[in-house]
Amino acid sequence: MDFAGPAHLFYEAKEYGAEIEIHYISLNENSSQQSSAGVAIGELLPFNTFELNSNDLLFVPGLESKLFLSEQFIKQHQSFFEWLKKQGKAKARICSVCTGAYLLGIAGLLDNKECTTHWKYLDDFKQRFPDTEVLTDRLIVKDDNIYSSAGVSSGIDLSLFILEELFGAVFASKIAKEVVIYARRTSKDPQLSIYLRFRNHLENRIHKIQDILSQNLDKKIKIEELAEMVHMSRRNLTRLFKTATGITIGEYLEQLRVEHAKQLIENGSKVSAAAMACGLQSSNQLRTLLKKHKSPT
Repeated sequence: MDFAGPAHLFYEAKEYGAEIEIHYISLNENSSQQSSAGVAIGELLPFNTFELNSNDLLFVPGLESKLFLSEQFIKQHQSFFEWLKKQGKAKARICSVCTGAYLLGIAGLLDNKECTTHWKYLDDFKQRFPDTEVLTDRLIVKDDNIYSSAGVSSGIDLSLFILEELFGAVFASKIAKEVVIYARRTSKDPQLSIYLRFRNHLENRIHKIQDILSQNLDKKIKIEELAEMVHMSRRNLTRLFKTATGITIGEYLEQLRVEHAKQLIENGSKVSAAAMACGLQSSNQLRTLLKKHKSPT
């Protein structure tokens, strides 16, 4: 899953129109490998046929401890570790999943940086890499162009996190919906985007309403119109939306407006322009809304 999870999310992103090229590479000259679960992976390309830059992502999946704790393994793949460090210096985004962080640590990419790894190896990692600040209560850690995730399924979370960075929150929410997963974060991570929160349900009609609201913030759409779009009564839509998401349509719309306004203002828009883009009548109305949600203008 360390390998297949991120691979599938970026495949879906490509299907949704993202301009992505996907390559699968090996840390040695072998064109095939076998996962610890026994799945054979073939037609891998040698790592040294690639030179990466800031437009590239490299995902490093976890591996068994008998490998990354072996001096022989490290010595045998020294050329790979030198290559990995070079790609990090070239500002490629280097992303570790689970114990893949050990490979980044061995390459020196985590010196004077923050990271995380699988909970079982946190203490060992701290001892082996004393110049790295290991965060023990985090699912995802980003430090400049180096990303790390806690383990196995968190590689999927990391992929969504990066897709949101690259293509925006709405695009990432579409990918999350496509693969029927919910982006998970701990309380100490940045709060989930409103485009990803409240999506942990399988009610397609409510997903459609959420899509409509997020894509038409500058328009006034009555609840009756929304209900008609999904062939429901106003009363039934109101009830089902609250049941599926835990909040009302009005509360959801407010949070959409707050997040969109914050993004616009942070990118240099005037408060008046942000208010108009969010379907509000005045700057004061937006300021009141931001104050209500404790968001500074």
